[in-house]
Amino acid sequence: MRKLASRPGNFFSFAGSQFTEEKFGQAEKTELDAHFETLLARADSTKNWTERILRQTEVLLQPNPSARVEEFLYEKLDRKVPSRVTNGELLAQYMAEAASELGATTPYGKTLLKVSEAEKRLGAAERDFIHTASVSFLTPLRNFLEGDWKTISKERRLLQNRRLDLDACKARLKKAKAAEAKATLWNDEVDKAEQELRVAQTEFDRQAEVTRLLLEGISSTHVNHLRCLHEFVKSQTTYYAQCYRHMLDLQKQLGRHSLASRFPGTFVGTTEPASPPLSTTSPTTAAATMPVVPTVAGLAAPGEAALCLEEVAPPASGTRKARVLYDYEAADSSELALLADELITVYSLPGMDPDWLIGERGNKKGKVPVTYLELLS
Repeated sequence: MRKLASRPGNFFSFAGSQFTEEKFGQAEKTELDAHFETLLARADSTKNWTERILRQTEVLLQPNPSARVEEFLYEKLDRKVPSRVTNGELLAQYMAEAASELGATTPYGKTLLKVSEAEKRLGAAERDFIHTASVSFLTPLRNFLEGDWKTISKERRLLQNRRLDLDACKARLKKAKAAEAKATLWNDEVDKAEQELRVAQTEFDRQAEVTRLLLEGISSTHVNHLRCLHEFVKSQTTYYAQCYRHMLDLQKQLGRHSLASRFPGTFVGTTEPASPPLSTTSPTTAAATMPVVPTVAGLAAPGEAALCLEEVAPPASGTRKARVLYDYEAADSSELALLADELITVYSLPGMDPDWLIGERGNKKGKVPVTYLELLS
């Protein structure tokens, strides 16, 4: 005897009518157990949230919707996405061209060039972040939606068909028994319906087990997505740390230029090389929300004896008032602790690190970091 599921005519005549009658509440439906329903709900939730996280991450990495559509088409055509200039790199290009046209030797032109170099480095860091996040985070999410989830969906549809087939067989057997009872004689249709029901039940149970195993595999999907999420946070931490380092270097350069113009002949500084690029393998060097105090803070040039603070006297001219931007805790007795918003007197001495000044508050005196101060005119 043939299996009912292998006969298209029977499926559409019985299972099809079974589906229609269920929609109108006119037929009984085989219910899945509570654990199975929980697995289905968790799988649907995983799929829905994965789609939303994927879409929003794509927006984060590429805010331009037209560019996202273009990248999607290239991906579907299995072609390499052309390299795209980042916003930071484009801004750097405009600033460099402006400096060239307006005068690269003027104060404005020199500053444009310095900011241009910083924006160029920011753009390169952004490009690296986008690439790393796409490979380590977006790709695994897409692979789940386009691979594992499609397999799960296919098996769920098969299970639904097997259930409809099973319930149709149950309904047919019920009708055959009712007809047999009315005719008060043995009906071959009852034997046939019982055999088809046994076949349908076996196929349903087999498909339910296959689907259950796939749904339980969602736990492994969560573990994989958790690992990818850690990789995403790591790449994002590295990116923001690089951005902070580049901007801190720029701030130092502009600050030295500003100090030299405000205190001509008093603030003596040497050209300090920019901070080395942050290694992409060191995400722990995260950007802080407050300025980082330079590590080199000597009062004297290398090889010279340090000055004694008690013997330091403010110059006859060149002192200035400064407002403290952030609280600062002195690292040793040579430094002056600061409180946000207080006013102090500052000045520099020949041979001092350009990132530090001498600060005075009443009868207290000590080194203070320039990045924690707002010099007042």
